[in-house]
Amino acid sequence: MVRLWALVLLVLVALGFAAWASDFVTMQGERTVYTVDCRNGTWQGDRCSGDVAAGTRYRFRALKPHNEVIFWTVGTNEPSGKFKECTIQDGRNWVCKVCPDAARSITLQMAQGAPVAAAPAVTRPFRAVSKWRWLLLQRGFTTTLAVPATTPTPTS
Repeated sequence: MVRLWALVLLVLVALGFAAWASDFVTMQGERTVYTVDCRNGTWQGDRCSGDVAAGTRYRFRALKPHNEVIFWTVGTNEPSGKFKECTIQDGRNWVCKVCPDAARSITLQMAQGAPVAAAPAVTRPFRAVSKWRWLLLQRGFTTTLAVPATTPTPTS
């Protein structure tokens, strides 16, 4: 009986870790985007000619009652920004109009939890990866896997 409970506990811990590592479980209305940089090289299509490294984390919090989205870069001293005229379904689905703070962000829209790239002159360009891949890169594990560019999509 003890072995059965130990197995059940192990499975629950594994499922909990998988949910955390995939960002399936997040604070309500909040989403983090994990980006990567190409250090000592340039992007050539989906590949980095140098080293793919963990980049900046951008966190977005949708405030539905105010039609606002607040964003900030995790681990930096850069002040937070705010999008005011937003249409918000939930924390994983929202779209905002261009504003002065847009140039400090990577997106004006989140669709099904994924950032949608805006026109290059509006927001910062980025390449997003999963949380688990970003965590491995942050700890020095390198990868030769492709990192597709996020192409601009018109906002609706």
